[in-house]
Amino acid sequence: MTHPVGLTVAVTFAVLVVTLSLGHKLADHVLGQTDAQARLKAAPGRAGWAALARHLVAYHAVLVTMVAVALGALGLSLSVLGAAAGLTVSVFSHALWDRRRAVRWLLVRTGSGDFADLADHGLNGMYLADQSLHGASLWLAALVAVLL
Repeated sequence: MTHPVGLTVAVTFAVLVVTLSLGHKLADHVLGQTDAQARLKAAPGRAGWAALARHLVAYHAVLVTMVAVALGALGLSLSVLGAAAGLTVSVFSHALWDRRRAVRWLLVRTGSGDFADLADHGLNGMYLADQSLHGASLWLAALVAVLL
């Protein structure tokens, strides 16, 4: 499939990927998640969903701020539809992975059930898979955002 993509679109995509990747680390580990949210966000019932919702709001506030600053400083832009679609991909994928069941399901179905159970010698398989899936989802969010 041939799709003409201009240089500005490619640069915007690259800026988004870098900004979202770095923003993810800041939002997931420093500014966008409390210890209680991290502990409870995968819990069953109302308490788990409430903790996840609070995390998603704080997390995406960090990402939206960083993206707005980067795009503004560099004179780049997104369409309203693209920005909304990219944000939607990020919110829903982040919620999916943070509930943890989908991460374990994917690891078990791809032959990495032992990795899912790994929690020794400073390594945690579920955490590493979670972070990798968040990164891939942010890449997809950036791609959707620039193509719409």
